Amino acid sequence: MTTRTETSGRNAARSRPGRADRRTEALSREKIVAAAIGILDAEGESALTFRALAARLSTGAGALYWHVADKGELLAAASDDVLTRTFATLPQEADPASAIRTLALAMFDMIDRHPWVGTQFFREPWQLSMLRIVEGIGGPLQKLGVPDEALFDCGSALLNYILGVGGQNAANARLPTKIMEREPFLADVARRWKQLDPQQFPFVHRVADSLPGHNDRQQFVAGVDLILAGIEARYPAARNL
Repeated sequence: MTTRTETSGRNAARSRPGRADRRTEALSREKIVAAAIGILDAEGESALTFRALAARLSTGAGALYWHVADKGELLAAASDDVLTRTFATLPQEADPASAIRTLALAMFDMIDRHPWVGTQFFREPWQLSMLRIVEGIGGPLQKLGVPDEALFDCGSALLNYILGVGGQNAANARLPTKIMEREPFLADVARRWKQLDPQQFPFVHRVADSLPGHNDRQQFVAGVDLILAGIEARYPAARNL
């Protein structure tokens, strides 16, 4: 939401062309977006204000409004920048199932590095960045032979899994209460699981030993493979998985 102060700053900057022009000569939308990503990665979305951004760029907050209208536009531009650079590194996969796995892992790693991105995608699912992800999933699904009437369901299942698990993994990695190393922490959780009533929690007891040493990325890919295997079983035409 644009505050009254931010709106006044934007209007004031645009009404004083002489001084504002000189101030914004060294600025560009690209520099502003890069600085915003730096703040978001280091301190989170709550720390991204036009005042903080202006301080990082050594300029006045009003000068930023020549390039970005408000925080919502800035977040959309930042997420699109991160996604564009991620997509640029993706290899060309001839096999459609491999293309989905590669995209899924790239998204997992991207959200791990930039946890605010996942929140932004869900906040504005109609933005261009989200549509690029949808297309990156949907194109291979079409090549797999998934019928048109099932494309939306299959694509949604993969999209929600990729963004949901990726976002949850990023959140878990940044829990403020997690004060010990990962494996000892998970070993302690597993120990407490085993202390529960095995009659009431039989599954928890059975998988407890798998918790400390599990690899989040491998588990994530296993989930993608399960969804793809389900698509193959449900739609026999998609048997070149």
